[in-house]
Amino acid sequence: MSDLKSLETDLMAKIDAAGDGGALEDIRVHALGKKGVVSERMKTLGKMSPEERKEMGPVLNGLKTRIGEAIEAKKSALEEAALDARLATEKVDVTLPVRPEAKGKIHPVSQVTEEIVAIFSAMGFDVAEGPDIEDDFYNFTALNFPEDHPARDMHDTFFFEPKEDGSRRLLRTHTSPVQIRTMMSEKPPIRIIIPGRVYRCDSDQTHTPVFHQVEGLVIDRESHMGHLKGTLEAFAKTYFEVDSVKTRFRPHFFPFTEPSAEMDIGYERVGNEIRIGQGDDWMEILGCGMVHPNVLKNCGLDPDEYQGFAWGMGVDRLAMLKYGIPDLRDFFAADARWLEHYGFDPLDQPNLAVGLSR
Repeated sequence: MSDLKSLETDLMAKIDAAGDGGALEDIRVHALGKKGVVSERMKTLGKMSPEERKEMGPVLNGLKTRIGEAIEAKKSALEEAALDARLATEKVDVTLPVRPEAKGKIHPVSQVTEEIVAIFSAMGFDVAEGPDIEDDFYNFTALNFPEDHPARDMHDTFFFEPKEDGSRRLLRTHTSPVQIRTMMSEKPPIRIIIPGRVYRCDSDQTHTPVFHQVEGLVIDRESHMGHLKGTLEAFAKTYFEVDSVKTRFRPHFFPFTEPSAEMDIGYERVGNEIRIGQGDDWMEILGCGMVHPNVLKNCGLDPDEYQGFAWGMGVDRLAMLKYGIPDLRDFFAADARWLEHYGFDPLDQPNLAVGLSR
């Protein structure tokens, strides 16, 4: 018994003297580890007679319990002391002045996307999203693209390597696949906008292989071209922050809408400045139309019961037009000086109540 008392006294002294978690862990392993001094004593119980085991069992178990409790108590004390020391060295002087201005700027693409979302959200539209990697059905077939349509060719679309069955995945060329996914998964009425990144094989001053779109879709039983025109005119007036805009809708062709149109807005150029809402010149800013009956059928909707309209616009070009950015390629150049000039204050979130932009 006396040797157990001496062992306990020695272990308790070592635990009390431990200065950090590492030293304490070494003591725990030395005492209670698989080959620890207390564990080795516990192994001797199996060789004892029943009478000896009845006497020594409670003694050894008590020793093991007390050593374990002492280690846990010391561990808690060390952690508390470490926290107190850290808090003492990490004081913040709340009387110091704040930084004069926030670092970093919001990219024009992000800013304009948020502006567009704010406008259409106020009109009652939800925001929908979908994958960047699509298949032929969602990107082309369901949208009424003919098999020989040029957009399916390699010069316009980024295709992945063919699968064993010959099918190929692709990077979506527009956000329209999300329209298909929504119509196939939700029952009308549907009112959504779809912001997202899209991909096409094109690159010059006004085109890049990666760019951004926002598309809109309305499906119900009563929507018509008048609703489409009113929605887009209200958007243009709010986005460009002018009292009024002149618009015209020219007949066009898109596989997924019928009738289809391109929307022009009136403007005039004064020096290097483009002024929206005045002048006699016209500029096309988006495509639109009534959803084609074939598209509704492909999504399991009855065109005799439902109809609707859709549109699509380029976020990057709208940003160029509103904020006077001359070259689309600079959007993706990762030039901090460019972002410092054209970027937006992170604290100025687009808000219709106080104004969309700075």
